[in-house]
Amino acid sequence: MNGRPLRILLVHPGASWSTADVEAGLRYGLKAHGVEVIPYRLDERITIAGKFLHVRWRQLRKTADLPKPNKVDVVYHASVGALEMAMRRDVDVVVIVSAMLFHPDVILMMKRAGLRVAIVFTESPYDHAEELRVARLVDGCWTNERTMLAAFRAVNPHAGYLPHAWHPETHGGAMAVADTVPRHDVVFVGSGFPERIAFFNAIDWTGIDLGLYGSWKGLGLRRRTLAYVKGPTIDNHFTAALYRRAAIGLNLYRSRDSQRRPVRGESLSPRAYELAACGAFHLSDERAEVQEVFGDLVPTFTSPTEAAALIRLWLRDPAGRARIAAALPATVAEASWIHRAGIVLADLTTLVHSVWVA
Repeated sequence: MNGRPLRILLVHPGASWSTADVEAGLRYGLKAHGVEVIPYRLDERITIAGKFLHVRWRQLRKTADLPKPNKVDVVYHASVGALEMAMRRDVDVVVIVSAMLFHPDVILMMKRAGLRVAIVFTESPYDHAEELRVARLVDGCWTNERTMLAAFRAVNPHAGYLPHAWHPETHGGAMAVADTVPRHDVVFVGSGFPERIAFFNAIDWTGIDLGLYGSWKGLGLRRRTLAYVKGPTIDNHFTAALYRRAAIGLNLYRSRDSQRRPVRGESLSPRAYELAACGAFHLSDERAEVQEVFGDLVPTFTSPTEAAALIRLWLRDPAGRARIAAALPATVAEASWIHRAGIVLADLTTLVHSVWVA
């Protein structure tokens, strides 16, 4: 490094929604610490690779017996450019966010070329089996779920716990919200996993202005509940504006992994930090860190029946909501992406100067 700032190739997760927000936040935080960050936009490269491979296949299939490109082919071609970019820019370390859409063969080639590779995992405990498989391949990693830390350290001794965070430019401070942003009684932004579908279907929303944003259509919502779906997946800036305008925000955790097996985590989701940083009163599923971080400032529930009762109770108490909302930002004041990037930077510096150089 010769006294210069750490130079990192930061690989985008490939997906365009919540994991992309992690990459944007980490990039912002690392730059705030003076790190030279070189972004690798895996999402854009997946789009380009898919189009290119399918165009070439259609051109050549008339004269050659070629298999149609599949998702693995696309992911490989989108990922392999990271190896070239890392070598050309002479980076100190490659940091991959999520890695669920990054081809593992490219990680192996990076290691073979002498590159240092670390992964910020974002999907524990829901995709833990795949994450653990990839964690074996890299020099270091972080998990977003503290109950998974021992499992990660069993396959990679340089694993750490990196909680989620909020973005200072999106969620911090008293930001103005346009009057065009809808003002809902209750708002939820997220994907329609089966347990969430069941939750919203089980509540009588009569008399409540519910705003559901994200991917919900065609997933099993009853007609009466489907009427509350207001739009497709939205960016984090609009989400923050919705939180600030709503009377009540909802934070729902998944209860099953990607194989539909029951799981129960303890760590806060990005939504929990973002709602609090926005100063948005909200209700949440029970989780260990909810009580540890927020105390009694975030009322919790264990069933749709309890949630419905809390919603109607707090809708009748605007003064109580305002009092709690004003206290929430202080609870996550040291949980921004600037603070989280400091953890990542300290770990990477230790690894670069000790383990990887030894």
